[in-house]
Amino acid sequence: MSEQPTFDEHGVAHVPAFDLPASVLSSPEARAAQAERARMTRGVPEPGRDIATIRADLEAMLAPQVAAMLAAYPVDIADDTIAGVPVKIFTPRDRPFDPDRVLINLHGGAFTMGWPSCAMIESAPVAVLGGYKVVSVNYRMAPEARHPAGAEDAAAVYGALLETFDAGRIAIYGGSAGGALTGQMGAWLPVHDLPQAAALGIFGAGAVRFNAGDSAYIAGYVDGSFPPPPRPGEKMPDMTNGYFSGRDMTDPDISPALHPDVMAKFPPTLIITGTRAMDMSPAIVTNSALLKAGVRSTLIVGEAMGHCYYYQFQLPESQDAYQAMIAFFRENLAR
Repeated sequence: MSEQPTFDEHGVAHVPAFDLPASVLSSPEARAAQAERARMTRGVPEPGRDIATIRADLEAMLAPQVAAMLAAYPVDIADDTIAGVPVKIFTPRDRPFDPDRVLINLHGGAFTMGWPSCAMIESAPVAVLGGYKVVSVNYRMAPEARHPAGAEDAAAVYGALLETFDAGRIAIYGGSAGGALTGQMGAWLPVHDLPQAAALGIFGAGAVRFNAGDSAYIAGYVDGSFPPPPRPGEKMPDMTNGYFSGRDMTDPDISPALHPDVMAKFPPTLIITGTRAMDMSPAIVTNSALLKAGVRSTLIVGEAMGHCYYYQFQLPESQDAYQAMIAFFRENLAR
């Protein structure tokens, strides 16, 4: 008989070591990718490293993935500035796109990095598959800036786009830190005299702080992309490089899913996570909060998928996620 978990008087589960095989419910491509992880290096940036080096290393690491993504989803990319904020504008190459609707992308990268690599990976497939113009925002990040700098920049771009597009024809989406920032925008816009967007896409995140809930522990040990929360007496490295320094992480402009009155003002929202993703608990909590507030919410949980799995566009699970994104935006952006 296999060893069983035990529980102490504080409700802490003591789990014996176990082997987690690649899920038979995932695609063959996903199982092959899981096996390939044996040859991968993982982990968050080492503390004390220069931020410019960290950013350059990420860009170099993601360069082959960006190149493959742009080859699979060819787009025209224009650099511009909107409301004083640098942006990249993606449109499908050599084919028409919807001139009456626009998507705003908020890229991932732990509020410290990811520009422009993550913007490319997140924007190109949505622009091509949906036939949309996608405006990706180079919002201010740490260590140079602190919250709410990212929300301010995203809102500035959104406000400027309202001069051309009705709010009912603008959606906001993002992955990882950009997904969290998208959730923050759902709270930010109504209290800053801006009309709510038509729809939000919170991917690889939730509208509540990261590194919280069961999935932070589970993913820390079965996925390994991010470490689990620290044991008592240990300190967790700050992936955001101080972006939220001095702020209460339960505040409504950071974790709106903890505030029912705030969630009631959200638009229809699509949430995507994975069973091996550290963001699964924040995603689940956000979906529940929206449903309780009477807001339409769709939650997709990819079997055996990790954090922002749709970055791996070759996976059938990623293709399913893209199709869900496009269908959601088409349904919720006004005709």
